[in-house]
Amino acid sequence: MSSNEAYHNNMEPGAGGDGPAGSNGTGGSQRSNHQQILNETTYLKPAAKQAYFSDEKVLIPDDDRTNVRFSFRKLWAFTGPGFLMSIAYLDPGNIESDMQSGAAAKYKILWVLLWATVLGLLMQRLAARLGVVTGLHLAEMCYRQYKRFPRWILWIMIEIAIIGSDMQEVIGTAIAIYLLSNKVVPLWGGVLITIVDTFTFLFLDKYGLRKLEFLFGSLITIMAVSFGYEYIVSAPNQGEVLEGMFVPWCSNCDSSVLLQAVGVVGAVIMPHNLYLHSALVKSRDVDRRQPKKVSEANFYFFIEASVALFVSFIINLFVVAVFAHGMYGKTNNDVVEMCADKSMYEDAKMSFVDSNNGTDIIDADLYKGGLFLGCTFGAVAMYIWGVGILAAGQSSTMTGTYAGQFSMEGFLNLQWPRWCRVLVTRCIAIIPTFCLAMFSKMDDLTHMNDILNAVMSLQLPFAAIPTIAFTSCAAIMGEFVNGLGNKIVSILLTIVVIGVNLYFVIVQVENMQIEGGLLALVCIFAVLYILFNLYLVIHMAACMGNQRLMNSRWVQRFVLPSQNSFSIKNANSTYARIAHNMQSFNGT
Repeated sequence: MSSNEAYHNNMEPGAGGDGPAGSNGTGGSQRSNHQQILNETTYLKPAAKQAYFSDEKVLIPDDDRTNVRFSFRKLWAFTGPGFLMSIAYLDPGNIESDMQSGAAAKYKILWVLLWATVLGLLMQRLAARLGVVTGLHLAEMCYRQYKRFPRWILWIMIEIAIIGSDMQEVIGTAIAIYLLSNKVVPLWGGVLITIVDTFTFLFLDKYGLRKLEFLFGSLITIMAVSFGYEYIVSAPNQGEVLEGMFVPWCSNCDSSVLLQAVGVVGAVIMPHNLYLHSALVKSRDVDRRQPKKVSEANFYFFIEASVALFVSFIINLFVVAVFAHGMYGKTNNDVVEMCADKSMYEDAKMSFVDSNNGTDIIDADLYKGGLFLGCTFGAVAMYIWGVGILAAGQSSTMTGTYAGQFSMEGFLNLQWPRWCRVLVTRCIAIIPTFCLAMFSKMDDLTHMNDILNAVMSLQLPFAAIPTIAFTSCAAIMGEFVNGLGNKIVSILLTIVVIGVNLYFVIVQVENMQIEGGLLALVCIFAVLYILFNLYLVIHMAACMGNQRLMNSRWVQRFVLPSQNSFSIKNANSTYARIAHNMQSFNGT
């Protein structure tokens, strides 16, 4: 029997309370003189099943060779969660943002995409470490470390982010079906189809965890091949591509390009993705009794996430470069003329229009991108583009479903059947999208992505701040707590990203030209938003060991959980309790 198997045979699953780090002060119930501890099979409700890894876990192969620092067998065992997480970097909203940045700035802000991906990797690393070390994902930890009212606010905000992402997936899938069917299936029909295909995908995980991960890997491969084909046929200047990636400068860039750069950052870093990744890593069978095993899991998960996000960056790079090479500086009339002898000429005349007789620069979107590729490189390029968008929409649909399931399980201590969960969130996403598809123009449907990106940008602090707070708390993470350098870098980068995203939101609100009572509501929301972020920052500072805050009566009453876990002597994290129990066991 392997050490992992022995570990799980000796551990009893149990339920954590509404206290700090999932304990009620004693770490759980007693049985056979051994303290029951939380591990990856522990849920808030006893005997409940969670999504994705409820029926099986991937065993990690033991390697008896002490001198081996790296094992491809182990890396393969840990491969999966990072690639599922990376799909959020490839959803239709991201693809459209890539298009727009290429069309607006050519290759000048590729470096923004690169560093946004690197920043995303740093945040995903923290989320994964939380799940590996504690055996609890981010939403479950929020359940234990926040009081009820702020916890409910956090859940609502993350649900808004998930629904916003879901709407982008619905839009992308509907446009892809519209293109691939040669307009036989109308946009509203494509929106309705997304209901059926989502439930179809839900049943696929019954065939096994690794097969499901293989399916997601196949969809990523389809995207890479589809957008890679467009990259090859468009043949952009490789020197300019490399310069745009590695030279952090944007000469002669106006405010519209700056806004586009901000949009790239907002589109890449998804708040609900941190909740998702912290839960997905629990699908691996990690023996948390051994610090070496925990450290090994952190190491391999980081490598896997790095490879996955590198692949996602390359795919995003393909899209940016294709439209930077072909669309940059072109007017609507230029594209219509290119389509003059093509089968999609009539569609181009109706799509590439503006109020200045076609002399405006192209305002790129997913549908116009397909038409442009069809006019420039032939119908095959248009259909391949449609296949890539369809793969992006379908893969992100499933990961969004899992993110919502984990969020509900953790924040509310509530578990719905997945079909019920999908039905609710998908209907919320589909109703406004269906109305736009039925009664409005294509432009209205595609431009909704800008609003949705702004909405999701607002939610980023509600994932980033808790992630930094928990991974910087010694009582939660034990010896795997963030070091001083990690804390400083994480906080500074998060401040930068949140500031950038807020600028993007402010510009979007200004463009909407809100007045009167609606403007007053927006101002009230802004004040409440800032106050709640301040609340989270105070909680984060307490997590990091700020004694002045920890000893404040106000903070103890309104901010900290009912039983303060931010003290090393009362450390009751999963990892800390395991280490204590092992010492006691060895002593007996």
